[in-house]
Amino acid sequence: MTKQVLHLKAPENWINDPNGFIYYKGKYHLFYQHFPYAPVWGTMHWGHAVSDDLVHWEHLGIALFPSKEYDKNGVFSGSALEKDGKLYLYYSAVRYLETDPENIHHAFREQYETSQAMLISADGYHFDNWHAKKQIIPVIRDDVMADATHTRDPKVWKEGEEYFMILGSTYREETGRALLYRSSDAIHWEYAGQHRNPKYGRILECPDLFRVGEQHVFIGSPMYILEDGLEYRCQAVCALAEFRPEDAALSLPDTYQFVDYGLDLYAPQTNLDQEGRRVMIAWMRMPRTAETEEGKQWNGMMCLPRVVEVEEGHICFRVHPEVEKWFSREIPVIAVSVGDRPYRLKTTLKEGEKLDIGGYRIRISEDRVETDRSQVYEGIKGHRVTASTPKLGGEYRLDIFVEPNLIEIFINDGAYVLSHVVYDLKPYISGRIEQALTGRS
Repeated sequence: MTKQVLHLKAPENWINDPNGFIYYKGKYHLFYQHFPYAPVWGTMHWGHAVSDDLVHWEHLGIALFPSKEYDKNGVFSGSALEKDGKLYLYYSAVRYLETDPENIHHAFREQYETSQAMLISADGYHFDNWHAKKQIIPVIRDDVMADATHTRDPKVWKEGEEYFMILGSTYREETGRALLYRSSDAIHWEYAGQHRNPKYGRILECPDLFRVGEQHVFIGSPMYILEDGLEYRCQAVCALAEFRPEDAALSLPDTYQFVDYGLDLYAPQTNLDQEGRRVMIAWMRMPRTAETEEGKQWNGMMCLPRVVEVEEGHICFRVHPEVEKWFSREIPVIAVSVGDRPYRLKTTLKEGEKLDIGGYRIRISEDRVETDRSQVYEGIKGHRVTASTPKLGGEYRLDIFVEPNLIEIFINDGAYVLSHVVYDLKPYISGRIEQALTGRS
C-alpha cells in the first residue's frame, strides 16, 4: 500500500478526476479515475484512498472496475453518499459502440454511450462489482432531455428529506447544460428538470451544487470555454446559483470565477469535512509523466484540500486547517535552500516586486499576481506558461505551497488561488521575502 502526504498522487500510472469524496465512519474516502496499466488515459477504474486528516493518505487499490455490459468500457466519474450506515457510490457507466482498432481503451470517433449506475458498499472497504451494481438511469436517447454520449458525472446529495442528483450534459454539443433528478430513497430516480446556458461551454462536466450558509454554490467544468489554440480549453468555474429544492429549479448566472487561475486544475469535487466545513479537492493535470524514487512512472495528482467560503458574494478557496497544522514548524528565512520536501512560503509583495522560486517566477504587475513557469516547463508545447489573477485592489499577500511538481499560491487569504504543475524546480528562492518559510522534513 502506498502512503502519501499533502498531495494525493497517482500511486503509479494514471489518475484524473476525484470521485466519491466523503467523510464516512471516521475516515476521509477519496476515489479517483484510474487507469492502472500505463501513465496515460484509458479504460477507467476507481482507485481508492483514505485519510484521517486530509493530509496523510493511504492508497487501498482498485475499488470499482468494469464488470457489466453497460460499464464494460469504463467506470467514469461520480460521487458518494452515506445512507443507513452504508456507502452509496454513483458513477457514469460507459459502453463503446465502436472500439479504436489500434487501442481498445479508446472509443473510435467518440462512438460511445453513457448511463448512470450505482454500487452500495456495507463498510466503504469492500465493493462487490459482480452483484452490487445497479443501473439507475439508462442511456437517454431524447436529445431534448439529454445527450446519449455526453451525460455524466452524477453528484448526489440530500437536502431536506429528499435526495438530489445533478448531471453534466450538453445540448447537441453546442450548449452546456445541467440535469436535475430527485429521489425519496437514493436508489430510484425521476427526472426533475434542466438548466441550459451557453456561457458554460459546449459540454458541462463534473457539476457540483451545495450550500454555503444560506447560499447555493455551483462548481462545474465546462468544456471549450477558452479558444486560444492551447491545451486545457476545459476549465473549472464557480458561481453563486439559484436553486429551489421544492421544484428542483436551477439557474446559473452568465458570469463566473475560475476555481483556480493557473488553469491546470479540473474536475473539482466537494463534501463536508469532519467539522462541517465545505472542502474541495480537484485534479491537477500533468502534460508529462513523473517518476517515483523507485523509478515507477505516474501522471496526475490532487490539489491541497481547500475550504470553500462565500464572502460578500465572492467565492473563496482557503487553506484547510489540517494543512495549516501540518506546516506548524517555522524556520527563519536567512539564506534559503530547499530540497525535494514540500514547503510553505508566506510573503507580501508590492507593485513591481518579483519572487523566483526555483525558476518559477511571480511578480506583481498592474494590480495582479502574474506567474511564469517557462523555465520549469521546458520542452512542453501547446500549454500555457503564464497566468494572472484578476485585479486585487492593491493588496498582495501570498501564501505559497511548493513541492517538486506543484506550486499553489493562495492570494489574500484565498480570495483567489493560482496553481501550476511544474517540472525541474531548482533548489533556491530569490526575491523579497518578508515573513517565514515553514517545512517538514
